[in-house]
Amino acid sequence: MTVRSTTLDNGMTVLTDDMPHLESAALGIWVKAGSRSETEAEHGISHVLEHMAFKGTQSRSAFEIADAIESVGGDLNAATSVEHTGYFARVLKEDVALAGDILSDILQNSLFEPNELDREQQVIIQEIGAARDNPDDHVFDLFQQAAYPDQAIGRTILGTVESVNSFSPDNIRAYMERNYVGDHMVLCAAGNVDHDALVDIAQNRFHTLKPAGAPPPARAAYVGGEKRLVSEHEQAHIVLGMEGRAYNSDGFYAVQILASILGGGMSSRLFQEVREKRGLCYSVYAFHWAFEDSGIFGVAASTGEEEVSDLVPVVLAELQKATETITEDEVIRVRNQIRAGLLMSLESPSSRAGQLARQQILWGRPIALAETVERINRVTADRVKQVARQIFDAGNVSLAGIGPVAKLPDYRDIAAQLRT
Repeated sequence: MTVRSTTLDNGMTVLTDDMPHLESAALGIWVKAGSRSETEAEHGISHVLEHMAFKGTQSRSAFEIADAIESVGGDLNAATSVEHTGYFARVLKEDVALAGDILSDILQNSLFEPNELDREQQVIIQEIGAARDNPDDHVFDLFQQAAYPDQAIGRTILGTVESVNSFSPDNIRAYMERNYVGDHMVLCAAGNVDHDALVDIAQNRFHTLKPAGAPPPARAAYVGGEKRLVSEHEQAHIVLGMEGRAYNSDGFYAVQILASILGGGMSSRLFQEVREKRGLCYSVYAFHWAFEDSGIFGVAASTGEEEVSDLVPVVLAELQKATETITEDEVIRVRNQIRAGLLMSLESPSSRAGQLARQQILWGRPIALAETVERINRVTADRVKQVARQIFDAGNVSLAGIGPVAKLPDYRDIAAQLRT
C-alpha cells in the first residue's frame, strides 16, 4: 500500500492509499470543523449542515443524490464530531469519479432550501428526543457539559430544540463560508483509486474554494463538575472522569494504554474486579477522548440503585491501585491490541481513509504505521503509572449520572477520596 499526498493551491490536501487488489474504494471529504467551531447562537449547526448537504444542489435533487450513488451499488453518509465533520462514500473502483463528483457537488452547490430545512429540522428534533430517551447516550452529553461548562467543546453535537429551530438557510451558509476553507479540508480515498485522477477532481471542483481564514476555536478550559438527572430508569448510568491529554501531548499514548488496562475489555482490571468478582454492574469500561488541546479520561458504568454507593469506591480503589501496580506485561498486552487494531484497519478502505484524513487534520501529515508503533512501544509501565498519578491526583473530577442516582457521591467527595 502506498500513500500519496498533494496539496492544492487552495490549501486542500488530497490523500490516497492505493489498494489495487480491491474492487472498491472509500473516499470522503473531511473538514476540520465540528460542534466546537460553533458560536453559542450556532449550537448544533454543524450537524444541521451535515444533514442539509444531502438535500439538494443546483443540479441534483435530494432524491437524485441518493439515486445516483445507490444505482451503482454504492452508499453515501456523513458524521459530525466535536472537532471534525466527514462526508464519505463507498463505491466500486469504476465509480470513484461519480462519488467524487457527488461529494464535491453537495459541498459546493447545496441550495439549503427553506422547505427542506423545515423538514430536516423536525427530523433532527426527533433525533434529539431519541438521544435524551437513551440514558446510555444522554449521560455522556451531561458528562461533557460537566467537564467543559459554558464552552462550545462542552455542548452537545445535536444542539437543542430551540437552537435547531432557530437556524435559517443564511445561518448555514455563513457558518459554512467561515469554516469550510481549503486548509481545513482533506479529500481522502483508500482502495482501488488513482491519485492523479482524484487530484484532477479536486482541482476542477474546488477551484473557487477560499484557501484559509477559518477562526481557531476557543481554547478548551477543563473545569470539572457534576450533572445528575434523577429519573425512574431501573439502571443508574454513571460516568466519572478527569482531564486527560491532547492528541499532541507527550502523555497521549500513555493515557490510551492506561484506559485500556483499566477498562478496555473483559480482561481489564475494572471488568474483572467490578463485574466478575463483585457483581456490582453489568457494564463497566474506561475510555480516553483526546482533543486538539485537551482530553478526558473517564470510566462509565451501569448498575442498580442499591449498588451505586458500593460501585464508586471500588472503581476509585482500582484507579488508585493503577498508579502503583501496572506491570510491563499489561502494557505489552495493550501494545499488541493497539498494533492489531491498526493492522486490521489497513484491511478496510473505509477505516483507512478515515484514519489518514484524521491524521492529516490532527498532525498535518499521514503517519506511517511503523512510526505509530514505535511511539507506542516507547511507553513503559513506569510512564503509565506516572501519568495515572498526574491525572487521578489533580482533583478536577467530572461526574454525570442518570437514573436512580440519589446515592451517587458528590463529585467533590470523589475528588477528595482520589487525593488521599
